[in-house]
Amino acid sequence: MTAMLEVDRKDIRHARWREAADGPLGEGMVRFRIDRFALTSNNVTYAAFGEAMGYWKFFPTGAQDTGCIPVWGFATAVEARCVGIEVGERFYGFLPMADAVVLQPERVDSVGFLDGAPHRRELHGTYNQYLRCSTDAFYQRERETLLPVLRPLFMTSFLIDDFLADENFFAARSVLISSASSKTAFALGFLLSARGAAEHSVRSVGLTSATNLAFAQRLGCYDEVMTYDQAVALPPNGSAVYVDMSGDAAFRAMIHGQLGDRLAYSCSVGGTHWEALGGGRNLPGPRPVLFFAPAQVKKRIGEWGLSGLQAKVLSAWQQFIERVTDPTQPWLVVRETQGRNAVLATYFDVLEGRVSPDEAHVLTV
Repeated sequence: MTAMLEVDRKDIRHARWREAADGPLGEGMVRFRIDRFALTSNNVTYAAFGEAMGYWKFFPTGAQDTGCIPVWGFATAVEARCVGIEVGERFYGFLPMADAVVLQPERVDSVGFLDGAPHRRELHGTYNQYLRCSTDAFYQRERETLLPVLRPLFMTSFLIDDFLADENFFAARSVLISSASSKTAFALGFLLSARGAAEHSVRSVGLTSATNLAFAQRLGCYDEVMTYDQAVALPPNGSAVYVDMSGDAAFRAMIHGQLGDRLAYSCSVGGTHWEALGGGRNLPGPRPVLFFAPAQVKKRIGEWGLSGLQAKVLSAWQQFIERVTDPTQPWLVVRETQGRNAVLATYFDVLEGRVSPDEAHVLTV
């Protein structure tokens, strides 16, 4: 029996475990035990944008009204009928919130494989790739719990930073980042600050709630941090880029109304404020553009090659993870829990914003 956490696609507050009998393993298939996975506000974003971005398609539940929210984590092959993958091998990649999953590996090599299941062939390869822990340059056993928490978020942050820099920050003087205490946001703040004084010609401004203000300030990765209420009085001079990690439609409208033509670009990334999501039509200034990380990946692979992109990301990641784990003032504490009830409770805590910004959760069913 395999247990999977199903959620109502129209109301993600409704979730339950469902068990299904394991069928015989077909030729070319591999059954994986899911060892551990991270659950963050990033996964809430996957649910919030599930219809628009196709996230519900990766691990279908078999019902039109429910879906399985994808997570990032580690899995071990426990049954294999595929050449090139042995029982006991461990991989990192996109997984369902479940205790096991059957994948159909294709293009198996020393790096890993792509899932070639028919329903995933139309989906972007970034999410279909599974990496062998034995050859993955990012993998460090002593920091394993941080990888599923931060790696996918960091990759998004790296690509946003790269995209904005490639566009010369749209000639803006500031980058405004909402949900500044979120992991994707402070990774972006770190990358902007790492550009150094000579290259970093824009100021980073973290926008956050009063509750998380002290944490966002303590990070030290933003040039300035202010609360959402303070943002109503943004300085009247200078243009800005808005990077929307929250998805809060009312706050987005306020930023657009406040800055108007001084808003050089509006980038929609996340949905941490998932209940307040809304469209971006008829707003003053530029229309918000949804950032799709795989598109920037494709562009850079075309220009730098896959190995070139990986080298740049790895170098930036190593600097970032050193700061996150600084023993004198670490940015995160990882909480590990196990069991269906624990997974469900953590899901609701993340969904309702009850997780402290300096905590991260890694779970095992």
